[in-house]
Amino acid sequence: LALKRMSVRKGYRGSGVATALARTALAFARQAGYRAVVLNTLMVQHEARALYERLGFRRHNHYVLPTFYGRLTNCTITTYRYDLAGTP
Repeated sequence: LALKRMSVRKGYRGSGVATALARTALAFARQAGYRAVVLNTLMVQHEARALYERLGFRRHNHYVLPTFYGRLTNCTITTYRYDLAGTP
């Protein structure tokens, strides 16, 4: 399962909405029998990266966006993975 484009409006950040959304996505994936949830974040998404790490996602891969702009700006992408196998 790939988690795409999860965001919370600025005024609601810090209220637990993103944590609840992510936990709901993980519960859905677990119930559906998926083995893992994978997502990508940009280097500038510090709050999102911290959230995913608090939830138990692990850094899986780290690379520069393979486009002219990505290489020019050194736009780094981090892939996170949450393994569901054997978790309640």
